[in-house]
Amino acid sequence: MATINDNYLKLPGSYLFAEIARRVAAFKEAHPEADIIRLGIGDVTQPLPPACIEAMHKAVDELASADTFRGYGPEQGYSFLTDAIIEHNYKARGIEIASDEIFISDGSKSDCGNIQEIFGTDNKVAITDPVYPVYLDTNVMAGRTGTLQEDGHFAGVTYLPCDASNNFAPELPAERVDMIYLCCPNNPTGTTLSRAELKKWVDYARENQSVILFDAAYAAYITEEDVPRSIYEIEGAKDVAIEFRSFSKTAGFTGTRCGYTIIPKTVKGRAADGSLVEFNKLWNRRHTTKFNGTAYIVQRGATAIYTEEGQKQVKETIAYYMENARIIRDGLQAAGIEAYGGINAPYIWLKTPNNMPSWDFFDKLLTEVNIVGTPGAGFGPCGEGYFRLTAFGDRENTLRAVERIKNKLHI
Repeated sequence: MATINDNYLKLPGSYLFAEIARRVAAFKEAHPEADIIRLGIGDVTQPLPPACIEAMHKAVDELASADTFRGYGPEQGYSFLTDAIIEHNYKARGIEIASDEIFISDGSKSDCGNIQEIFGTDNKVAITDPVYPVYLDTNVMAGRTGTLQEDGHFAGVTYLPCDASNNFAPELPAERVDMIYLCCPNNPTGTTLSRAELKKWVDYARENQSVILFDAAYAAYITEEDVPRSIYEIEGAKDVAIEFRSFSKTAGFTGTRCGYTIIPKTVKGRAADGSLVEFNKLWNRRHTTKFNGTAYIVQRGATAIYTEEGQKQVKETIAYYMENARIIRDGLQAAGIEAYGGINAPYIWLKTPNNMPSWDFFDKLLTEVNIVGTPGAGFGPCGEGYFRLTAFGDRENTLRAVERIKNKLHI
């Protein structure tokens, strides 16, 4: 009989969102008249920028003619998109990225999950707590951790607690680690790392020959100057950091799927024979073996983001969501609820009133004001006592939800 990968059995399952769905369904069945507003959604609600739609229509028409038809494209991405990314997101900020250091994909979630395949299973992993679950779960699946402990942590993982006491900025680990996952702006907390804080991590990685896996999916939402838009703005980062970017929340590509990963050729790991190997070469091998490339139509749409009109439209969409974030944050504070994030990210991370357990607060929001959010405990033990709301809803529902919290929620 075929055997299974027993590491999958270490995972508790998709408990967070399955439990949310179960509780909402039960409440809806008991109260069919309830007008439920969902502020836990991680998906966007505004349509793709018109410039992207126009470019994608044109690309569809190209596929209708033998003269302009496209079949398999380069797995690493078409140069028209990679060149635009390099020019606007890196060169414009004084960062030199070579064309063969960028890999177009179907989204940063896939890349963040798959990147661990090119690392040895004996590497020591560090993650923040709370954390975007993909970083942890994929390392559990690979066998890089022990089992789940009673405290909610996996054995063999170095956890970096983030809460209000340290302004949600993780402390450097006491012991040496090999792989460091950082997300900035952060999901779920909506907070960021300053230039000085990020430099500490780059310096640590250089001193310890570690690799930083830097998720910058929300970089376009940054408003404050002291927050780097790319980790490569930090001196020395190109020797120790891999960066992930996404068009999902930036330009509404959650359904069309497009993102990219930057792996400088200067980021290296050690082979069993002691030699140094470029992670870029390993990822290129993995990428070309397991991936046939992002659709031509989608890449044309993504490229349109970098046109003058596309840039204007994307900024308008981001401004729309960030105004939602301001409305939510101000509304929570007016209701006497302590809130974080929402300044450089579309997420608001609130402290549950009276230290209420996050699942209890979930039930309270649902039953008293018919609002759905995400319990912080679902992102890790240090998320207990916190709660995530998102700004990705439409304006009308955002305003209605805030009014309910301010006027009808009993705290």
